[in-house]
Amino acid sequence: MSKRTPKAVPKVLVVDDEPDLRELLELTLIRMGLEVDTAASLAQARKKLETGSYDLCFTDMRLGDGQGLDLIREINTAGLDLPVAVITAYGSMDNAVEALKLGAFDYLSKPVSLDQLRTLVKSALDLDRGREATRDVPSGEKAFIGDSPAIRTALELVDKLSRSQAPVYVTGESGSGKERAARMIHAKSSRSDKPFVAVNCGAIPENLMESEFFGYKKGAFTGADSERDGFFQAAHGGTLFLDEVADLPLLMQVKLLRVIQEKKVRKIGDTQETPVDVRIVCATHQNLANCVEEGRFRQDLYYRLNVIELKMPALREMREDVEAIARHVLQRLAQQSGQSEPKLSSEALAALTAYDFPGNVRELENILERALALSDGQQIGVDDLQLKGSAQDMELGTSAAIGDKCPLQDYLDRVEKEAILEALDKTRFNRTAAAKILGVTFRSLRYRMERLGIN
Repeated sequence: MSKRTPKAVPKVLVVDDEPDLRELLELTLIRMGLEVDTAASLAQARKKLETGSYDLCFTDMRLGDGQGLDLIREINTAGLDLPVAVITAYGSMDNAVEALKLGAFDYLSKPVSLDQLRTLVKSALDLDRGREATRDVPSGEKAFIGDSPAIRTALELVDKLSRSQAPVYVTGESGSGKERAARMIHAKSSRSDKPFVAVNCGAIPENLMESEFFGYKKGAFTGADSERDGFFQAAHGGTLFLDEVADLPLLMQVKLLRVIQEKKVRKIGDTQETPVDVRIVCATHQNLANCVEEGRFRQDLYYRLNVIELKMPALREMREDVEAIARHVLQRLAQQSGQSEPKLSSEALAALTAYDFPGNVRELENILERALALSDGQQIGVDDLQLKGSAQDMELGTSAAIGDKCPLQDYLDRVEKEAILEALDKTRFNRTAAAKILGVTFRSLRYRMERLGIN
């Protein structure tokens, strides 16, 4: 099999043993201005790949002399830089999922929708531009710092995932950068110029979920004064990131499963379904497999979402990167507050490196923000870090810390700020939920955040 080389006119190989479907795909692709070769069997496809160079391949799952999955395996084994899309029979999603796991770019279900075919082709042939993207998040801030084996492994998988359309399940502890990883996959993909829509599934009231996800027509219910798009329509052509997906109620899971399988949505109050082109990336801090065993999450939806798993490492698994991450965070915090960047003492750096960080990078950011406020502005010492469970805390107790450096009001403000930040961290900065945890009103929490300078 020959390596793919760039050409002025992209060339597509269509492998299908049904003459009518093969002809339909060929004519449609030619009308799109593409060169097309066809093969009626696995043997013919192998000969075409050995002698020709292609930019995209379509293959049926069932061929007279073999399986489309065999062709995917052989293309991957040969190291061909060739996106492969599979054509599956209606209702055969298990085959599509298996193909995606083997490295297929995407899939089409029979009867083939020509609109979906055109969308898939445009996305696949735009891959080269997506591969040139940097590892920066859209804001320009570096997405991940460090060079430990754990983070390198994760970033290498991100590179591979950015070239696929397969659903991705991002796992990892709270604060380990799951959403950043999802944004990075999107930014490096052929969808980078389309929307990235992030949804916290746990923050949406159950009675509003369907309208928020799928939208509604004018007059669909009381208060629907105008037509509105949902998350799927907003993310059309791009990526939909479902954070805390384990919090979806079972009824919503059924509807989400249908949209993923059919690639169509129906607004509330509408009689027609509308095709959507959305890549799903999901995440949760819970163990989704355990949720399935406990009956809180549908097994069929789990297998649709967990086509490829990306595990984000905990900070304690990349201790050699703690210094670089801490210095980067300190630099950013100092710039935001208009201060000069203080140095970390060797004792403080050793304490940070040895600390387990149950809250991961998000906790490190909170610790350094607090330390920046407590330090003399020149250097951050181990006392300024106030790490939980440190030897100093156990020996001196809280009373010694009260009068150590701060007047009483400053100390109380610091304790209040820590409590608010911890509540916000637990609720992923959902202020309404954080106010409930703290036992205060939303208005009171907003006032306290403004007074303490919490953004």
